[in-house]
Amino acid sequence: MTSSLYDTDYNQWIQETVQQLQNRNFDPIDWENLIEELESMGKNDKRALISLLTRLLEHLLKLSYWESEKPRSGNHWSSEIVNFRAQIKTRIEDSPSFRPQMETFYEKAYPVALKSVSKLFSLPPEANISLSQALDEDWFPNE
Repeated sequence: MTSSLYDTDYNQWIQETVQQLQNRNFDPIDWENLIEELESMGKNDKRALISLLTRLLEHLLKLSYWESEKPRSGNHWSSEIVNFRAQIKTRIEDSPSFRPQMETFYEKAYPVALKSVSKLFSLPPEANISLSQALDEDWFPNE
């Protein structure tokens, strides 16, 4: 198996690599690209979790502080909050090693969420959603 298959038919490359691994036929494996793909998978999972956390925080901030829009969009935001929390929970269950990193992810996601939401309306200076509030399935602002 050569790296040219990786470049020309990615799906076929995956299928053949899996088959070679299952058969314990290690010599023809394209190790360089396999290692690169495994590293990329970990980075993609981390980025996806930070993105989900950012979207969750944006919706929590909207629901907490965007009073003029809440009657029209509040139910949608609440629904999205449930969805984002479920996706985050599933990813952490699949990869529990992310759990201790959530504070670091929050530190990356929260400023982005604040900046994004502040483009829609003015946030009060005391605006804050903690990580524990964000991840608490039963917590919703103003309830």
